[in-house]
Amino acid sequence: MTDIVYRYNNQVYFNITNKCPCKCTFCIRNTEDSVGEAENLWFEKEPTLEEIEAAIDAFDFHGCEEVVFCGYGEPTMALDKLIAVSAYVREKYPLRIRLNTNGLSDLIHKRSTAEEICKAVDCVSISLNMPDAASYCEVVHPAFGEKSFDAMLNFAKDCKKYLSDVRFTVVDVIGEENVKKSQALADSLGIPLRVRVYTP
Repeated sequence: MTDIVYRYNNQVYFNITNKCPCKCTFCIRNTEDSVGEAENLWFEKEPTLEEIEAAIDAFDFHGCEEVVFCGYGEPTMALDKLIAVSAYVREKYPLRIRLNTNGLSDLIHKRSTAEEICKAVDCVSISLNMPDAASYCEVVHPAFGEKSFDAMLNFAKDCKKYLSDVRFTVVDVIGEENVKKSQALADSLGIPLRVRVYTP
């Protein structure tokens, strides 16, 4: 049985796909089958919208204020489901909705996606990962090559047009110097940066 909805650090996460165009060197998918209260986050087959909605209906959201699209895949790989699930949640629960994303949705879908994503969620958190294209590719290994870095930055800038809560994240394992450079880049774009502590 694969967990679609699970708790981690007192937050509730939606695992709606295992597909991802990146192979980040520090991704927990490389070493673990689950995180938090989930038993298994790997799907034998991708979940249907009906299965995701059923998992939401069966889950106890007591004490929860925010739900996060973040599992063992890039949520925007299942963009139609993400948007439909967001609408479903809004109908039933007074919950804030956040998307954790690699920011490559425009490359995945070959079109601008920021506006529709920002209508579906309350916050977009984008994995900056590294402060420049070359080092980004070394860490992220994106399927789309070096153009991924600029595409991710452009996606972030587009999201700012439609949503007030847009942020970057990096993981502290990239080192103090790269964190400083990432902060400078984020500041230049007027987007807050959160430095996450790596927990293998």
